[in-house]
Amino acid sequence: MTGPHGAAPSRGIQPEVRDIAGTLAREANALAVLFYGSNLRTGSLEGVLDFYVLTGGAREKGIWPRVSYREFDQADGTRLRAKIATMNMATFAHAASGTSRDTTIWSRFVQPCAAIWTRDDAAARKLEAALDDAAQTAALLAAALGPPSAPERAYWKGLFRATYKAELRVEAPGREAQILDVNASHFDGLLAPALERAGVPVSQEGDMLHVTMAEKRRAEVLAWWKKRQRLGKPINLLRLAKATTTFEGAARYGAWKLERHSGIALEMTPFRERHPILAAPGAALEYWRKKRTRAASEDA
Repeated sequence: MTGPHGAAPSRGIQPEVRDIAGTLAREANALAVLFYGSNLRTGSLEGVLDFYVLTGGAREKGIWPRVSYREFDQADGTRLRAKIATMNMATFAHAASGTSRDTTIWSRFVQPCAAIWTRDDAAARKLEAALDDAAQTAALLAAALGPPSAPERAYWKGLFRATYKAELRVEAPGREAQILDVNASHFDGLLAPALERAGVPVSQEGDMLHVTMAEKRRAEVLAWWKKRQRLGKPINLLRLAKATTTFEGAARYGAWKLERHSGIALEMTPFRERHPILAAPGAALEYWRKKRTRAASEDA
């Protein structure tokens, strides 16, 4: 599915990714499954595959989404890893429209994603509308933060710099330029149509966009952003706190990340899987013992 927001087409997605999406959809009785992240762009199955599973029901209250980590063994003996965020479609659409205090949904899904599973045409239309709303929300803020005239890339860079600062995340300087570089075909020509659908006239001369945003509209958007900017980090902290007790598969995910970066594999006991926080001291002790043993063998 490709909507007016410029989402990546789902054709060309690896069969293994489609199979995982289908499994997740069936288990959650989902309306739709989105695939996103660097693996969408590269086509690689290495690392962690990122999915959003969107379910039915009324808007959720509290902190969302629910996050889990799973591993899927393949017939050829390989193991694929996935991080899955699950939330109701109604919550996703509400956040994408910019109505909620959240900044993560519209800023994440103005970037490339692929709808690789939808239950039916009605679900596909709901998802397409939500993704289009995400593009409009992001475009309005990009225009309000930016100058009246600039190359399109300058507006997107300003947007991502602002959202990174508002969230509790560590990004290397220039990360926004990297996102635009690797996804140039997605972002080129995305801003003007999104702004026009949001009621903001845009004209273009060569590489320059001329955005005609009324001062009252700009002030309203900046006031809207100021509230969300102030709440960005606290909301992220609440999500992290929730994840310490509700991230399904957190211990296995952490052990895999540790082995990937250090080469040291930790034993994954049932207790560690069920109680990752209580098991953390023992896991840390095992890690340091193995690290010391490896260092001693390398020095011998």
